[in-house]
Amino acid sequence: MNQKKRKVELVAISDVHLGTYGCKAKELLSYLRSVQPRTLILNGDIIDIWQFKKSYFPNSHMKVLKEITHLLSKKTKVYYITGNHDEMLRKFVGFRLGSFEIVNKVVLELEGKKAWFFHGDVFDVTMKHSKWVAKLGAHGYDLLILLNTLSNWISEKLGRGKLSFSKKIKNSVKGAVKHISNFEETAAQIASDNRYDYVVCGHIHQPQIKNFEFKHGKDVMYLNSGDWVENLTALEYNKGHWSVFNYSETETPVRYLEPDEERGTSKMETKQLFNDLIEEFQILKYKSLK
Repeated sequence: MNQKKRKVELVAISDVHLGTYGCKAKELLSYLRSVQPRTLILNGDIIDIWQFKKSYFPNSHMKVLKEITHLLSKKTKVYYITGNHDEMLRKFVGFRLGSFEIVNKVVLELEGKKAWFFHGDVFDVTMKHSKWVAKLGAHGYDLLILLNTLSNWISEKLGRGKLSFSKKIKNSVKGAVKHISNFEETAAQIASDNRYDYVVCGHIHQPQIKNFEFKHGKDVMYLNSGDWVENLTALEYNKGHWSVFNYSETETPVRYLEPDEERGTSKMETKQLFNDLIEEFQILKYKSLK
C-alpha cells in the first residue's frame, strides 16, 4: 500500500545524469514518488546527452521520466532548465506543453522574495573555452563512479562502509575546493547585483545553503541542489524555509511501488515504458488544448 505523499511547495533537483552508469535512478524514483510538489525545477543535466548510449537506458531511468509526466498530470508545474550535459535541448527553449516548459533560467517570487534558478555552467571556464576537455572529464568521472560502485559492493560484502572516490578527491584537492568557493561567490555576487534574494544552481554536484553578505549590495542566499550520482540530494522550499533533502541520510528510505510491482508481476520492458510515456504526453497535450 502506498504511503501518503508529502506536499511540498517547490522541489529543485539537478545533475541526475540519466543514461549514465552512475545515475541513482531508483533512489530518485523513490523520492519523486514520496512528494507532491506544486512546482518542480529540473535544474539541468537531467538527461546526459553527452554520454547517451542507445545500449544503456535502463527501465529505472525511463521510469523517472514517466514519474515526471505523472506529476505533470497532477497539476505540478515543471520547469526543465537546460544544463551543459543536455545543452542540445537549448534549441527547444520556449517549448511548452501543459504545465511543462523548457527554459534557460527561471525567476520566481516566493513569499515576496525573488529566486533566480539556472544550472551554472556559464561560470565554468572549461565549458567556455575547452568543451572537449569538459567532455573528456565527464567520461573520466563516469568511469570513476563505475569503479566506486564496484569497490563499494566489495566493501559492503566485507562489512565495511561506503566511500566516495570523487568526493574524497574534490575535498582534498585545493583547486577543486577553490573552484567550488569561487562558483558560489560569483553566483551570489551576480544575484546581489540583480537584486535577487535567492540564487539556485546545480552543475558542481555540491549541495549547499549559504548566506552571503555584501557591504555594497543586497544580501543573498546561495543554494545548490547537489546531484543524484553521489550526494542524492534535492532542495525543498516550504513556507519561506529552504532545506536540503538527503536521501542517503533518511532513516528508512521508502520505496513507492507501482501497481504492477505490488501485484508481483514481471518488470515492464523499456519499450512499454516508452509507449506509456508518449501516451501521457498525448494526454497532457490534449488537456492543454482544451
